[in-house]
Amino acid sequence: MKPIIPTPAWSISALVELVVPLLITVVVVQNGQGFAVLSAGGHSPPINTVTVMCGIGALISASVGAVSSCLTGPTNALIILSGTRERQYTAAVFTGILAVAFGVMAPTFTRLMLATPKEYIMTLAGLAMLRVLQAAFVTSFRDRFSLGALVTFIVTVADLPIFNIGAAFWGLLAGVLTSWFLERADFRT
Repeated sequence: MKPIIPTPAWSISALVELVVPLLITVVVVQNGQGFAVLSAGGHSPPINTVTVMCGIGALISASVGAVSSCLTGPTNALIILSGTRERQYTAAVFTGILAVAFGVMAPTFTRLMLATPKEYIMTLAGLAMLRVLQAAFVTSFRDRFSLGALVTFIVTVADLPIFNIGAAFWGLLAGVLTSWFLERADFRT
């Protein structure tokens, strides 16, 4: 098995269709969420340095056909979820070690994932992310409308249109109704 070395092919349409959405999702959404979670946890992340390093990492990873790197909120929420602020770096280092180990063993994990039923993987991933997402939403929404925001996210991500109306509408409706019935006190503050 020989490695495949991708060669870049430049086109304006690819820049508009791929680069602009990735720029918005990685730099604005993912990094923004990561910065917000870290700031809420009492840290002061170096925003410009992280953004530049993510860009350099994206250039390197793109050269071998991999995805870009970013500072994500759920991972940071897991890292700063417990322990004293001064010792949370150990969780970050351990997370980095696990990421490298997972990368080295990616072919094995890929074979295992392909052999596992899709429904099992999706259920397991969903269950694993619920507490992380809830912690991120609680941090982001400062204990207001956190459950409604989580329900909005889950329904929207499910991407099931009903009556030819998109999931984003149903997500917002489900989130508002959840907050109205279960977080009514948040509407008063």
